[in-house]
Parts: sequence; C-alpha cells; structure tokens
Amino acid sequence: MEEREGEEREREPNKKKQALVAHVSDAVTRLRKLVMMSNAGRIDESSGANDVLQVGGEARGADEVKGQLLADGGGGGGDDICEGRLDYKLERGDEISPAPFKAIEESKLSVIIFSKNYASSTWCLDELAHILECRDQAHILESRGEQFVIPIFYGVDPSDVRKQFGSYADAFVEHEKRFKDSMDKVLRWREALTTAANISGFDSQTIRPESELVKRVVNDILAKLDGKSQNAGGLERWVGMDKHIIQLVELLCLNSRDVHIVGIWGMGGIGKTTIADAVFHRLSFEFEACCFIKDVREKASETKHGLPYDLRNDLFRTLLKDEKIRIDTPSIGSTFMRDRLGRTKALIVLDDVSEFSQLEFFAGGDLNLFGPGSRILVTRRNKRIFRNGDEIYEVEELDVDEALELFYSRAFRNKSPPGDYTTFAKEVVDYAGGNPLALTILGSVIFCHCKSKEDWEGELVKLKKFPNKRIQNVLRFSYDGLEENEREIFLDIAYYHKGKQIDEAKRILDACGFCANAN
Repeated sequence: MEEREGEEREREPNKKKQALVAHVSDAVTRLRKLVMMSNAGRIDESSGANDVLQVGGEARGADEVKGQLLADGGGGGGDDICEGRLDYKLERGDEISPAPFKAIEESKLSVIIFSKNYASSTWCLDELAHILECRDQAHILESRGEQFVIPIFYGVDPSDVRKQFGSYADAFVEHEKRFKDSMDKVLRWREALTTAANISGFDSQTIRPESELVKRVVNDILAKLDGKSQNAGGLERWVGMDKHIIQLVELLCLNSRDVHIVGIWGMGGIGKTTIADAVFHRLSFEFEACCFIKDVREKASETKHGLPYDLRNDLFRTLLKDEKIRIDTPSIGSTFMRDRLGRTKALIVLDDVSEFSQLEFFAGGDLNLFGPGSRILVTRRNKRIFRNGDEIYEVEELDVDEALELFYSRAFRNKSPPGDYTTFAKEVVDYAGGNPLALTILGSVIFCHCKSKEDWEGELVKLKKFPNKRIQNVLRFSYDGLEENEREIFLDIAYYHKGKQIDEAKRILDACGFCANAN
C-alpha cells in the first residue's frame, strides 16, 4: 500500500508537467492558426490572438474572457492545472467582467503571448497593465509572495513591443485618435508594453522548432513554481536586472550546440556576481547539470601554484553527482571521466577568475571537455583573460534614474523621499558614480539612519572628507588587480588628466613611456 502511494507521489510532478505542456502547446498552436488565418484574410488576429496563462488563480468567468488560460499553481485547494479556456465572442472594445482581473490578482505567474496585432486590442492592453501593477504590488507587499511574469514574443520582434514600432505603432495611432480625451490611459498602455518587453522572456523567432519553445516555457514555469528560481525571482527585481539578463541570454546563444564561454566584465561593486547569479537561476532548468563556483581568485591564491584542486573537484562532483571524485593532477587522465563530462550539458559559473590559466585548469586544459550546448559564464575585472572570439558583456554603471531608484529602495525602504531630500539624494548618487554596491552601502548603512536635513548634510560632508571603508575596500580590489603599468596609468590620470579628452591623455601618457594604447 505504502509503495503504491509512493509511486503515485512520484507521478504527480509528471502529471503537472504533462498538463502544463498541453496547455502551453495548445495556446501556441491556436495562436499560430489564428495568425495563419489572419494572413489569409479569414479572421482578425487581434480578436483572439491574445493568450494569458494565469498560474495560481481560480478559473472563473471563463465564458466572458477571450484568450484566457487559467491554471492553479498548487496550494489553492483545487487541481494542479485547471482546464484552459478560450472564447472568441468578446468584440474589441467591449468591457471585460471583473473575473479575469480577480484571477490575475490571485495568480502566482502570468505568461503573456505577444503577437503582431496584440496592441490592437484595448482589453488586452488593460489586462497587461493590470498584470504588471499586480506584480509591482506583490513586490511591495512581501507577504503576498512573488508574482512572476513571462512574456512570449510570437512572430513579433521584442523591440517592436518595447518601443511600439511596426504594427504596434499603427495600433497606437488609432488608440490616440479614439482616446484623445483620455491620453493617460494610452500612456499607461505604452508604459506597460515597454515594461513587459524589458522582462526576459522567449522569442519564437530565435527559439525553434515550436516544440522547443513550448519546452522552454514549461520548464521555466515549473522552475519558478517549484521554487528553483526563488533566488532568481528576487534578483530579477534588482534595478536594471532584466536588461542584463536579456542581453546575456542573447550572447549565450542557447540554440547552438557548441560550447560557449561568455565573460562578464566590469569594475568592483558593479554587480557582476549578482548578474551571473540571476542568469544562473534563470537558465538552470535548461541544463542537465549546473554549478556556481564563487571567489575563484581568492581561493586560488590560498593554494600551492594557484591551482584550486578542491574547487575543481567540487565542480565535477556537482556536475556528475558523484561525491567520490577526486583528481589531484592538472590534467584529467581518466577517459571514463572525460566521457561522462562530454555527455553532460552543463551550465557553469566561475566567479572572479584572475587568470586564463585558471579557466583552462577547470576544464583540464580542454574547454570543449563539457557536453554539447554547455555554457560557461566567467566574471572578471580584467578583460585580458578572455580570448579573441569570446563574447564579453561589459557591465556599465547605473544611469541616474536607476541609481536613484536603487538608493531610494535602501535609504527610504522603497519609498520616494520627501521633496526636500531629493537634492541630497542626487548628491549621494553623484558621489557613488552609478556603482550599485556603493549605492547599497550608502543607502542601507549610512543614510537610512538620517532623520533630519542636518543629519544628511553632516554625513555628506563627512563622506567627502573620509570615504567609507567598505566602499574603499571594494575599489581597492579593482586597483590591486591591475598590472603595474596599468596602475601607473590610473594614478597619472587621477592626478593630472581627469576631465581631459581621451586622445590627448593617451598621447601624453605614451610620450611618458606608459604604452597607453596597449591597454
């Protein structure tokens, strides 16, 4: 009896996945047919091309909802996956009942499918705006739990959705005529489309065949619902994180069966490790095995000859799920071991690598050691360890708006500051120079305790005279990691060339024998 119950429990996850595959596949298939019929002039695509898969809500009022698929993410007292429904009776411009909005509010996850004529439907846009508002509200009210949003771009370029180009531009020409007296509504729709398109999702034009698209969407949904992406869910809400994830996913070329190495490069405190962590959690479900190795440089410096054997053994044990693995030689002599690794599609993150030799060491001298489709993410402060041909993602400083948003979230607990404090906040942001770690420290350690203007003024004066040690230590690591010639150039620029034109500074540095053009 107990054995039979155990077997039933083991089948439950598979039942959930099979049901979810059926619903997502059905939604995509229906959408493809509608697009084909639209192209043939037999149907207006926007009258039924919008599908929103709601996970975690109740399936109520489905007869009134066009293009609505509802599902329960567990814990709602009902079936794991509710029946998907689609209704074509609702005409464009008709009012929607409160039912779908209630379902959105109770959902854990929404999958939005953007098609070519999605923006033609005003109720689709209303629903999208409501989904994003609920997501933001769930983030503020942590007791409600995280709400995930996954966009699918079906036959439409994400940039067209983001910037309202192409058919989306045509749709908004009509909306602005129709709602000329309610332009705030049109602006709300535009902002919703831009926000949704900036969330990392799935593009049918780059993920083929269609079965692969469905597989990836389903795996992403299950990973989020099962808690595998819990940390990623939090990280993705960091200021600007979606932008980083989207660009890195493109560089990783997930459709290729080649083994790819992508470097994440930037100064200390810029967020390299945090970004790698978010991408790791976001993509881990697509690989057979995953491993994240932190602080390679620091741990390698503590070992003889700078070769971290224990870290490499940890990597292989994790990938192959074998605690008995132990290799204490620079190369990997075991053919059996190499064969096992060569059959494993792996996602590996090597954080803070200081030398290319360390990268080679982890792969036993052969970067093609891992199975087809494997990806290796490497974070580094020095761009030189990467080879010609390796993809490199440079993490740039936060812009002023992003920096203010991050600082506000730490100093004012996600609230905008009183008007009198805006000038002080901008001074702090200017001092931090768009460095996320510096902004986090300044907001959560120093300025969150200031209760008056006098406190703020005092801390600002003190900060400019006596820099915060934690920030200085982070920047010191970046400086210490430079070659001797690079340090001399850095100091020369800091003392003599700050604010000068780059070409002029290079010419002077070269004349002084610093070889500035070689750096």
